[in-house]
Amino acid sequence: MLLSHAFGLFTHPDAEWASIRKEHETPRRVYVAYVLLLAAIGPVCAYIATAHLGWTVGNERLIKLTEISAMQLSVLTYLAILVGVFALGYAINWMAKTYGAHEEPNAANGIALAAYSCTPLFLAGFALLYPVPWFNALVFLAAACYGAWLMYDGLPIVMGIPKERAIMYGGALLTVALVILVSTRVGSVILWNSGFGPVFISG
Repeated sequence: MLLSHAFGLFTHPDAEWASIRKEHETPRRVYVAYVLLLAAIGPVCAYIATAHLGWTVGNERLIKLTEISAMQLSVLTYLAILVGVFALGYAINWMAKTYGAHEEPNAANGIALAAYSCTPLFLAGFALLYPVPWFNALVFLAAACYGAWLMYDGLPIVMGIPKERAIMYGGALLTVALVILVSTRVGSVILWNSGFGPVFISG
């Protein structure tokens, strides 16, 4: 079962990456059995936290989102995660020849590497059930750092390249990931101006 890889990436990542390369699952299966499930953790927890639990900043009153607004933003976030993982996986495959790896027609290894590297960020979504901004920021920062390390660790194993090339390859991919992140922020501003912005209420 693909979900078993989530635990292995925290306990024995090298062996898990080798297993992932050996399985060589299709992008569709990785998405259906792994990404669609784990990517939902953050949006679902964010919906619960923003619509039902609420949060405070300093000594201010409890703030919540309306249920419709929270649902809209959670669904849009979920879609952005799915697109972002695919875009990163496609970039991994697209850059493969540049760094001596094999470029595949269906980007199977690239999608798998992107999906499994994002595992810490998927699981960090549980932290949103405790809606304290500084706590959430620290958890997601730690998850992003471990995710970046997982990608660097997995590149030579999954893509079959020398380890010394993984540094440059990983650096290029982190740049792509930042571009994707900035694009989602810009997209958020556009959507908020189009009527999908958050609607706040007092708790």
